[in-house]
Amino acid sequence: MPPPPGGPRQAYLDAFDEEQPPTGDPGEGKDTGKSGKGRAFAGIAAAAVTTVLAVIVGGQVTGGQEDTTARAQAADAGDRDVRGASRSDDRPTPSSPPRVSAAPLSYDEKMGQKYALAADLEGNGKFQTVRGFDKAPGTGRKYRYRVDVEEGLGLDAELFAQAVQKTLNDDRSWAHNGGRTFERISSGKPDFVITLASPGTTAVWCAKSGLDTTVDNVSCDSAATERVMINAYRWAQGSKTYGDRIHAYRQMLINHEIGHRLGYSHVTCDKDGDLAPVMQQQSKFLSYDGITCKANPWAFPGG
Repeated sequence: MPPPPGGPRQAYLDAFDEEQPPTGDPGEGKDTGKSGKGRAFAGIAAAAVTTVLAVIVGGQVTGGQEDTTARAQAADAGDRDVRGASRSDDRPTPSSPPRVSAAPLSYDEKMGQKYALAADLEGNGKFQTVRGFDKAPGTGRKYRYRVDVEEGLGLDAELFAQAVQKTLNDDRSWAHNGGRTFERISSGKPDFVITLASPGTTAVWCAKSGLDTTVDNVSCDSAATERVMINAYRWAQGSKTYGDRIHAYRQMLINHEIGHRLGYSHVTCDKDGDLAPVMQQQSKFLSYDGITCKANPWAFPGG
């Protein structure tokens, strides 16, 4: 920082100015010499004063800088202490909760649920084959079938195919005692095509065999065609006769309509309180001619 105007540095310079040659007579010259020594002494004193002042001023400047730096460091340390305190106090650092993925539903859980589907739905009539192959597990007469599902139903086609294979090859079903076995294919010539379709499309295909499914919104075996029609509304929603037993109702649907394909006709219950025959029209009724039977999805319920 430059010294203030007129300060000690100027006195220091003045004190050490070279003596000017005397002007005037020799007597005045002697007197001038003495006064030069005085000026020199005064200059030395001024220099000492200047040095002291420079040290003081420099110390003040340096001290000011150090004080400013120290205050800034202290403030920063204080801020760190405050920030540290806000994060500590034995509190855990907040973090996002872990994602918990729901376990996929089992086959039985899916089969135990009802699904939304309108009773008057009319699909586009186009079918998609469920790809894959399920080998016939038994050694009896083999029936090869294909599973088709109408586009746009919003239902689980794989679940439907799985249900058909499991149900038909159950010993309580038409595979009883090894008499038959069922194999699902997705290419080649099947013995029949079990088809999940909207109520509208089901009615169209059943009408090809002279059957009217619109009165009670039911399924059918369209015997004049290769298709066994399962009404998707019934598959999704069940019937009053089965209530919440939707899994058992779906097993009955499969067994009843495939029973027709195998050559079995409708029958009714003949003793009050007995299990209804699987070939009874259980979607419509459990009571007939004063006799009420229990819902039953199996051709051979005793296994």
